[in-house]
Amino acid sequence: MPLMPKRVKYRKQQRGSRRGIAQSGHTLAFGEYGLQSLGRGWVTATQLEACRVAINRFIKRKGRVWLRVFPDKPVTKKPLETRMGKGKGAVEAWVAVVRPGTMLFEMDGVPLETAREALRLAAFKLPVHSRFVARHAVAR
Repeated sequence: MPLMPKRVKYRKQQRGSRRGIAQSGHTLAFGEYGLQSLGRGWVTATQLEACRVAINRFIKRKGRVWLRVFPDKPVTKKPLETRMGKGKGAVEAWVAVVRPGTMLFEMDGVPLETAREALRLAAFKLPVHSRFVARHAVAR
């Protein structure tokens, strides 16, 4: 079952704005290493799950992984070959809005090279450009 909110106040939302840079959640808060977004866009629950699986498989469930974004925005889609009108389509996917600077994943308890490779594998599964960040590099 992909990530999604347990319940929401409104079933359907408008697309909203993706302008600006991340105002919160842009620094390492839990782990030693992280994957930070450089682009903007929507990251679906399925993409986040694929990243999580790729990371956990590579580190062989050693260390600890934090997912820093949550897909809480419903995206709707009308069925193919449907005429215009007749209301808004059904909810197709749940997405997390990602802006430049958003921390997507964090890791701890593994060596630097292992973390770098695990997050590189995860980055391939994302629709936004991202970079590897380490706490000791941030402190300098």
